[in-house]
Amino acid sequence: MRLRLGTRSSALARWQAEWVNARLTEAGVDVELVPITTSGDLNQQKTIKTVGSFGIFTKELQVALLENRVDLAVHSLKDLPTENVSGLCLAAVPERGSVADVLVTKHKSLDKLPGGTIIGTGSLRRKAQILNVRPDVRIKDIRGNIDTRLRKLNNGEYGAIVLAEAGMQRLGFEELITQVLPNSIMMPAVGQGALGLETRCDDHTTKAALDSITHSETFAAVLAERAMLSKLDSGCLAPIAALARIRKQSLELSGRVLSARGDKVVEATLHGPIVDPESIGKRVAESLLEKDADKLIAEARAES
Repeated sequence: MRLRLGTRSSALARWQAEWVNARLTEAGVDVELVPITTSGDLNQQKTIKTVGSFGIFTKELQVALLENRVDLAVHSLKDLPTENVSGLCLAAVPERGSVADVLVTKHKSLDKLPGGTIIGTGSLRRKAQILNVRPDVRIKDIRGNIDTRLRKLNNGEYGAIVLAEAGMQRLGFEELITQVLPNSIMMPAVGQGALGLETRCDDHTTKAALDSITHSETFAAVLAERAMLSKLDSGCLAPIAALARIRKQSLELSGRVLSARGDKVVEATLHGPIVDPESIGKRVAESLLEKDADKLIAEARAES
């Protein structure tokens, strides 16, 4: 069989698509890569606040699926909105890479940065969590692919930048990592480190072909995280973090919501059966809402 795989054209997106291509080829599937430019790719120099955050890296791929121009789209799962698109479904999630965020800087670690250091990130989640432990630094928006961000750091526009470890590893930049930020300081984004393979719901042939590369434990973990985010009804413009981990046949989900300035934090952790991950996600969200997470989300939206 032959599948048309839609992908963004950035270096990281191409790596992800080539990885999926290789796994499907091993399973006897012929894959054609179809590059698609998204609105997020066209606005690399603008802030998320300026261009909007909802689906900026996924909409065009989803349209291509609906118009039958591709059979499969590969996403960084943290970029895929939790709202359902009629006719499309998340068909497979391969085994997850690193969920951590990392600091890249000439200094030794986050706690060794001089006061007033400019840290580059376009993520409200990262910004709030950094300010929670280092309120004396300055956060400045940064956009662009990993190469662009590293160049801006080397040019002195920033004293440090925060990136996803998975992306650094996939593109061979591990040696530039200064510090892997611990979960206690920097809980990851929903779906971070995971790939999401999206298809048309009625395309049973493509869905069957993906059975060989999906990873059931990772799929359950990200379903729990995404259910939490959906229940919080926050979109991307809120400092929300989550991490689900599988322990034997139990799933543990931790969630964290912060104020935009990082001075207020609520957290919740629950365990439950791996067979019902979305229920666990909803319960963690309810626990966070009982602790006034909705007020922090509303404040963050107003400030953004």
